[in-house]
Amino acid sequence: MELNEYNILPRDGEVFYFRNFFHEEECHLLYGALLEKIHWQQKQVMMYGRLLNVPRLTAWYGDEGQEYTYSGLKNKPLQWIAELLEIKTRLEIAAQIKFNSVLLNLYRNGNDSVDWHKDDEPEFGSDPVIGSVSFGGTRKFKFKHDQLKTLKTEIELTNGSFLLMKGSAQHHWYHSIPKTMKPVKPRINLTFRVIK
Repeated sequence: MELNEYNILPRDGEVFYFRNFFHEEECHLLYGALLEKIHWQQKQVMMYGRLLNVPRLTAWYGDEGQEYTYSGLKNKPLQWIAELLEIKTRLEIAAQIKFNSVLLNLYRNGNDSVDWHKDDEPEFGSDPVIGSVSFGGTRKFKFKHDQLKTLKTEIELTNGSFLLMKGSAQHHWYHSIPKTMKPVKPRINLTFRVIK
């Protein structure tokens, strides 16, 4: 496991990057299992007076009662499967925190994306801790400061990597996975969270 030992944010929060947190064979097995076993859904949101497809497939898993609402979408948790529990345990040891839920995203191609946002919903508490794992294709992950508009940074999330966001990061930084015209392989992303 390679650890980026410095905070990739220049100020106002903490984000640490663990490259090759999962080795290549593990990534292959876990990607295949998640692709097959997860109950992927194509959700829709109301935007500009129209019902539009969310530009990726999603799923919400977690402990009983850990509901999560974002963009007007209410998510009731599905029961953990063995592979999710395996990943969760590994992350909990590294992050030294117990996660109770996970949002999964399947980016099928470069047209799938997630727009600028903060994961600062009240149910995540005052300083949310989010553990993000990537399997499959590499995608660019961008940050921009909410007040200092010229303050930006980005990182490429590679197969088997783990990104840990904590401290005041969700208060001050927006993040996104932009669309790309470049050919990219499908990617599964898991963002483990703590619902308070």
